[in-house]
Amino acid sequence: MPEPRIIVFVKAPRPGFVKTRLAAAIGNEAACDAYRRLTETVLAHLAPLPHLELRFTPDGAETEIVPWLRKGWSTRPQGEGDLGERMHRAFIEAKGPAIIIGSDCPQVELSDLRTAAKTLQAHDAVIGPATDGGYWLIGLNAPCPALFEGIEWSTGGVLQSTLTKAEDEGLSVQLLRELTDVDDWESWEMTKAQ
Repeated sequence: MPEPRIIVFVKAPRPGFVKTRLAAAIGNEAACDAYRRLTETVLAHLAPLPHLELRFTPDGAETEIVPWLRKGWSTRPQGEGDLGERMHRAFIEAKGPAIIIGSDCPQVELSDLRTAAKTLQAHDAVIGPATDGGYWLIGLNAPCPALFEGIEWSTGGVLQSTLTKAEDEGLSVQLLRELTDVDDWESWEMTKAQ
């Protein structure tokens, strides 16, 4: 089986566009700075990867994403639709096994991606659960549209809904370690304290 494509979903670092829940507590500019720091931390952890795809939104933001590229890495727009539609499209376009992570989980280590890739050798799917009820990583050997349909994104039920759909589809799923996504003031403060 080929090595899975590693895809990181990123947003253009624009005040008012990123970390809106955190911005409610610290303001748009500070939340944008926080987003930059989070993304740069995640990408620094993954720097040794020879191939990685940064999938960005909005679609016209490539020039804002290019500074995060490293040698051998590529960019591609996420395209239209909700988060589920955009993730499903990324899995289709990967044309093989793929792993998607976001850019707001600074605890992600290169070893997590290696574990996820190894897991896909024996399972249909791998998911990294987040403390907020969502997930920080999802990997699939083949696209499965049902996993991304009818999900209430940015809610505490995302992981459970996804696991239920995976079971309904007959997929074998392995969970990774639980990590914290930084979305609000509390999770940001906890991250800064580490």
